[in-house]
Amino acid sequence: MPTTPVIDVERLNVSYGDFHAVKDLSFQVHAGELYALLGTNGAGKTSTLETIEGHRTATSGTVRVFGQSPRDRHSVRPRMGIMLQESGFSPDLTVRESVRLVGALTRRADRVERVLDVVGLTRKASTKVSQLSGGEKRRLDFATAVYGTPELVFLDEPTTGLDIQSRDALWDAVDRLREDGTTVVLTTHYLEEAQQRADRIGLMHKGTFHREGTVSELTRTLPATIRFTLPTPAPALPLQATRESDGRFLIETFTLPKDLYTLLGWAQDNALELLDLEAGPTRLDDVFRSIDSH
Repeated sequence: MPTTPVIDVERLNVSYGDFHAVKDLSFQVHAGELYALLGTNGAGKTSTLETIEGHRTATSGTVRVFGQSPRDRHSVRPRMGIMLQESGFSPDLTVRESVRLVGALTRRADRVERVLDVVGLTRKASTKVSQLSGGEKRRLDFATAVYGTPELVFLDEPTTGLDIQSRDALWDAVDRLREDGTTVVLTTHYLEEAQQRADRIGLMHKGTFHREGTVSELTRTLPATIRFTLPTPAPALPLQATRESDGRFLIETFTLPKDLYTLLGWAQDNALELLDLEAGPTRLDDVFRSIDSH
């Protein structure tokens, strides 16, 4: 793995007047990683991304992309593909013209037909952008981001508005890019996508990182849960539990296999059926919900 990170952010600050949007943020993204930058609304994600992409100037701190300033558009921009939340395509251009235009602007070489095939828009090549559905526009956004197989791709809410088949197709295309060594930075409100796909996650809150690490590292900071319903009457439980508003019992544990084994053994010994039993590790959305409690 190259020693120089693809993205190197050191003590980044971004301010708008008196508002401090990003505060002393530092992190790195390495070649071939899928790094998810997540956070609550107003956490500073957009300001951070816009600075890395070269669209915004840092108030202070250092940002390097491929070892260079992202403001050095001549050397950095051709190596970077960006899928923004909102496309800025001219409504009068066709799909084919839009892809060709962005390809020319980024100075990457590719075949328009290949890219349209990747995103399933071949039959829409001659259709004007104004006549596309919301999901088709998202696929066009993705097409222009991956034109020329850039070394670094930013995906900002890439699957918003996509049906399940289009979503699967997009992730298949991302997987193929990663097989070619492309580094991906993802922002998404679909936390299950980050949980399934990210190598590492930076979880932002109020301008800085609440936590950063692998999914496993983040979810291990909170206990796993066991939930179930008991018939009444029942003997005392072998583990500490709380009663939830719906009447179910909740056990929180950092030793899930051991405590689940204890609970199931107790139920068998007492000839009890644990109804609606659910047990599992903490999910990323639980970590997300815990942010404001800190």
